[in-house]
Amino acid sequence: MEKEEILKEGKRVLREEAETLGRLAERLNGEFVKAVELLASTRGRVVLTGVGKSGLVCKKIAATLASTGTPAFFLHPTDAAHGDLGMLKGEDTVIAVSNSGETAELLSIIPLIKSFGIPVIAITSNPESTLAKVADVTINLGVEKEACPLNLAPTSSTTATLALGDALAAALVKVKGFTSEDFARLHPGGKLGVRLARVKELMHKGGEVPQVPPEATLKEAIIEMSAKKLGATLVKDGERLLGIFTDGDLRRALERGADLNTPIKEIMTENPKTIREDAFGEEALRLMELHKITVLPVVDGEGRVTGIVHLHDILGRRILKT
Repeated sequence: MEKEEILKEGKRVLREEAETLGRLAERLNGEFVKAVELLASTRGRVVLTGVGKSGLVCKKIAATLASTGTPAFFLHPTDAAHGDLGMLKGEDTVIAVSNSGETAELLSIIPLIKSFGIPVIAITSNPESTLAKVADVTINLGVEKEACPLNLAPTSSTTATLALGDALAAALVKVKGFTSEDFARLHPGGKLGVRLARVKELMHKGGEVPQVPPEATLKEAIIEMSAKKLGATLVKDGERLLGIFTDGDLRRALERGADLNTPIKEIMTENPKTIREDAFGEEALRLMELHKITVLPVVDGEGRVTGIVHLHDILGRRILKT
């Protein structure tokens, strides 16, 4: 197969799957709304179930739901038929995925699930299937042909199911009023959790904050900067921030002929960029990159200093841009 043909085939698959998603978006109707409302009102867990590639997609949908405030897990139909149905509770809701709607392993457990009084949401491309007929809500994927050149391997159908799962999760975020703060609580580890850490969790405070009064000399400021090892010192009048003096300010001051007895108030940077302690660490990182600085004084609503945050505090916690 020539290189051009390989590239052509790759583009064909991507275009076909993109077209599948476009048609699915146009096809969404009141059944999608019913599904979201049912999921939002579920007092228990959302249980995803499916076989083969559909089962793999179910695992991802369950993970996305759980991470956005809707408790969810995956239950394999075969395991369910061998005792794991005991994991279900009457206040749960089941999402059953089968492109054909006739998957035997899945259909064998649906009557048992229904006997528990648990509602079932079907995701299928066959609205006339057995699964669709027994479900309380049916979302029609409408996939008539797979992108696989043999029209055999689940491709367009699994892509559509995956995207539909994202749509359900996103709609639930809106309906439930799930916030960034809620997301942070569910993602305490890894890059996501750290990006959503509050500045107050990252900053130096109390005796760790380098600070001098405006009457201090350049020599006293250097001593304070060396002691606290943040490459800067705040200049404060009581609790009020007057300015900041950094390593860069020091170089510029010496170039202009300042000596060790020069009052710091004459060579400090006035009105420095600041941040509130309830801001996200990602915002602090963005400010530092935008203004090419490495430290930010942290102040409250009255302009009183509560701490200082350094670029290394952020990068050390792996707050990274996506």
